[in-house]
Amino acid sequence: MAKYEEIQVHGYEEFCKAVSERRGKDIFAYFSGDKDDQGKSWCPDCVKAEPVVRGQLAHLPAGSVFLYCLVGARPYWKDPNNEFKKTLKLTGVPTLLRYGTPQKLVEEECFKADLVRMMFTED
Repeated sequence: MAKYEEIQVHGYEEFCKAVSERRGKDIFAYFSGDKDDQGKSWCPDCVKAEPVVRGQLAHLPAGSVFLYCLVGARPYWKDPNNEFKKTLKLTGVPTLLRYGTPQKLVEEECFKADLVRMMFTED
């Protein structure tokens, strides 16, 4: 039994709903480009980062939440006015962040297992 909860959401509204339902919990959110029917994202960096991030999930704090968020299709993501960029201030995918803190890893930083592990284990 995993000591953390994992949920997958699609789009900004689902993301906000999941976060509000888990208020007070330690939430780690991972943002990825949408996937096709074969399960492959349009974002090559996301494809490369996902196994690295998943490989470190065992280090998540007990009782925390791993929120896997698909941000949408490429044209939506490329729009500078999409909610993820405007409201969450995301600059790229993949992004891994500790919700409600300034801690975040963006794009190539998500390829580094040690950085991911540090985010999961630091208070």
